[in-house]
Amino acid sequence: MSTPPTFKRLPRAVREQQMLDAAVKVFSRRGFHAASMDEIAEDAGISKPMVYAYLGTKEELFVACLHREGARMMQAIAGAAAPELSADERLWRGLRAFFGFVGAHRDGWAVLYRQARGEQPFAGELAGMRARLVEVVAGMLDHALRAQGREVGETDLEVVAYALVGATESLADWLADHPEADPGKTATRMMNVAWLGAGQLLHGATWQPPTA
Repeated sequence: MSTPPTFKRLPRAVREQQMLDAAVKVFSRRGFHAASMDEIAEDAGISKPMVYAYLGTKEELFVACLHREGARMMQAIAGAAAPELSADERLWRGLRAFFGFVGAHRDGWAVLYRQARGEQPFAGELAGMRARLVEVVAGMLDHALRAQGREVGETDLEVVAYALVGATESLADWLADHPEADPGKTATRMMNVAWLGAGQLLHGATWQPPTA
């Protein structure tokens, strides 16, 4: 007679991380609807009832994956962009940390920005994370402007921050599909695109449409 599998006892926090690691991989491969709790449990090397007991339903598990990957991304960016640095170095270091996260966690990026984007209620979770990222970028730009003795309206800062975040996300999607690409070089390329415009903003240069 076959005996049921036995599972090594581990601290709850360690076991949860194993489950989330497996879930991120499966959700990235399959998408939310096609992913099964059986496959997640198998990849984690645990029983399916244990997944439910620790992290709840598949929907709750997906949200837990979003929160963990989003927190990892924000911590990487915040930890890199020290406030005492110059404005351009803060932005570059933040970009390098962001692309470094994407390069190291391609499955996590896929879950955050591909799987969650078109699925409710997950799209709302993603929108909240994106809004916090925009706030961080807008705060960096505002700090840099004030250091230059200038102030820009809140709406203008928000618009520039959304434009930078949107362009960075698009390039991150490209990086996720090109494992041979170097995240550091990708950050420098994005910096060249972004800072030429942001740097002009810091010095008060603006473009105006031609008069009729």
